[in-house]
Amino acid sequence: MTSRAGMVATALLVLLFGWIAAANWVPEETRKAHAWIPDAGVRLGLDLRGGIHMVIAPDLGVAIQHELAHLRQTLETRLADEELAAKSLVVEGASLVVELADPSRVDALRRILADDFDVLRVAQAEGGRLSLTLTSEWQAQVRERAMLQALEVIRRRVDDPATGIQESVVTRQGTSRILVQIPGVSVVPDIFKQTGYLEFKIVRDQEGTENAEQLLRARYPDGLPAGTEILFEKDRKTDKVVAAYLVPAQPDITGDYLEDARVQFDSRRSEWQVAFTWNGEGARIFGDVTGKNVGKPLAVILDEQVYSAPVVRDRISRQGVITGRFTSQEAADLAVILRAGALPIPVVLEEERTIGPALGADSISRGLRASLLAAVLVVAFMVLYYRLSGVYAALALTVNITLILALMALFEGTLTLPGIAGLALTIGMAVDANVLIFERIREELRAGKAVKAAIATGFDKVFWTILDANVTTLLTALVLYEYGTGPIKGFAVTLAAGLVTNVFTSLVVTRQLYAIWPGPRMVRELSI
Repeated sequence: MTSRAGMVATALLVLLFGWIAAANWVPEETRKAHAWIPDAGVRLGLDLRGGIHMVIAPDLGVAIQHELAHLRQTLETRLADEELAAKSLVVEGASLVVELADPSRVDALRRILADDFDVLRVAQAEGGRLSLTLTSEWQAQVRERAMLQALEVIRRRVDDPATGIQESVVTRQGTSRILVQIPGVSVVPDIFKQTGYLEFKIVRDQEGTENAEQLLRARYPDGLPAGTEILFEKDRKTDKVVAAYLVPAQPDITGDYLEDARVQFDSRRSEWQVAFTWNGEGARIFGDVTGKNVGKPLAVILDEQVYSAPVVRDRISRQGVITGRFTSQEAADLAVILRAGALPIPVVLEEERTIGPALGADSISRGLRASLLAAVLVVAFMVLYYRLSGVYAALALTVNITLILALMALFEGTLTLPGIAGLALTIGMAVDANVLIFERIREELRAGKAVKAAIATGFDKVFWTILDANVTTLLTALVLYEYGTGPIKGFAVTLAAGLVTNVFTSLVVTRQLYAIWPGPRMVRELSI
């Protein structure tokens, strides 16, 4: 690619990428205000920009209880089919306790457990009362499944475009922890404070006064009706109870059937709302629930707290809205939580660290100084040792760094402290290919070849050597990116970009510089 057209194309490409790289130093507000400035820039990771470092621990014990609750329902159905009356069938901690009305039929119960419930084992037996626990193998599977579900839900919440959270890291730490790193924020976002379990329940009774719970319970002196509970609506600013609702313990429909959730503004009421859409099965169930309960309040419950309880005016199937005196941010967070899905189990914020931007600024300053010093030393060595050819290597190095910054900006790459280390490493590797080329040209000159022929032969003979060396290192960078965490990924991104640009600058840019001088001229000596 040493023709005049090739030179022009390379020059235009370098200028274009230089323009994109220069946009990194333009303030974001200026970039957005002017369409002719590329709206792309290298993003800074947590260690350079500052932010929040969190370690979240899912409550895996609750996952065991959920599994036992599911098995309890299945076992209850199975006992009914076999006409075995259970005096009690309850989950107590990590055990499922079964007590038969007729203790003499315990052998029939054991047979059912052996045939259809091999994930349960009898931990304790006393007459017709059996205490059942999950087998150790099944407990491990339940914990692992809950851990993966929690990890995926948190990752979806962070990656949702509406959150505005960029360059974040969500990864597993050990067997029971989740590491979350969010650059550029100073407080934990609300999306991590809610499980996100959405329920809809028809209200049986309600009270909206200051002493709502006491007044509501006073109506039932003999206790609440079977299968009911009291839930509250609170003012989110003061956390005071503003209403109490008597609702069924079991929901009429849950958020598992949601297909989408979006924020919208009701101009008539001047309030923010969350519009939701059910999938096909959810639309059918919700249509039946609302159709049978026209004129009754329907409580919208998130994490056992009532957000609102609008009266059902007509049958609703596919779409609906959630109101609740939201701010725009609260509505946006709720929409994100509903879209991402509910966490399968509660989570505990075990560790929270705020990293200030001052430390990152110091790291950037030191990293750039180290990279600049490395570049100066490399350029000085190349110029002193290879003379004019060393100048060509220095120009190629400058182009190389420009291309790296432009590529990272185009693909919105994240620069971390290890990434700066990768940039410094790339500077040394950038001239490695030039050293191979120059030494090969020297050998051809010592063999008596003319300057032009020596240059052509030198580039041709090292082409595959340079390509193989960079491809093998690129494979390592890809592995680091795939299996590494945030900082390691930052190093891998910078290294990979540098390897690609190394091949281009050494085999194309340097060769075209030789095409300019000596070019087609018949010179006796080459400054190398």
